[in-house]
Amino acid sequence: MPADRLHLVRHGEVDNPRRVLYGRLPGYGLSADGRRMARQSAQYVHGLGRPIGALISSPLQRTRESAEPFTELLGIEPVIDERVIEPTNVFEGKRMSRALMNPMSWRHLSRPEIPSWGEPYAQVVERMQAAMLDAWNGTESGDVVIVSHQLPIWVTHLAVAGLPTRHDPRRRRCALSSVTSFELVGDVWRETDYAEPASTAGAVDVGAV
Repeated sequence: MPADRLHLVRHGEVDNPRRVLYGRLPGYGLSADGRRMARQSAQYVHGLGRPIGALISSPLQRTRESAEPFTELLGIEPVIDERVIEPTNVFEGKRMSRALMNPMSWRHLSRPEIPSWGEPYAQVVERMQAAMLDAWNGTESGDVVIVSHQLPIWVTHLAVAGLPTRHDPRRRRCALSSVTSFELVGDVWRETDYAEPASTAGAVDVGAV
């Protein structure tokens, strides 16, 4: 039997005092508030009363740390999957507001539908859905939790909804420690729920494009 439901969980707030786009850069772990958010997210999933059969995480520090409360509450160790990692982008390590003022950066904004500043959205969707399908089919029973990042979760939502993946990054519905849930019906993914269980007032959330 495959899994019953799959939850894409975003990581909590990152300790990012310089407010740069951290992307895949090392050394960006959760803030104290981010750890609280991650625990609230884990408590929400645990409170659904649904057995969890698998826990998967992106390899980056902030997602591995966000998976820790799930391990504590559910007793499941995370499996690292490179396919659910943050996409690459050319603005890593920079403050976006300053980067946009530099004419040398403008060439990277020429084709936002791809996007021209980083990994193509279509490629992100492809690797995310491949990881989701493998996790679904590889879980004998219960739900799957995948701890990932804002952009991969959001473009997966768009693809499942049949919407264009081109979008304004400022308008993503994917808050810190949010939970976006799916079911696989036949060979078609269907979104079943979206929840924001964590208190994120005042959070710094500027780490990705």
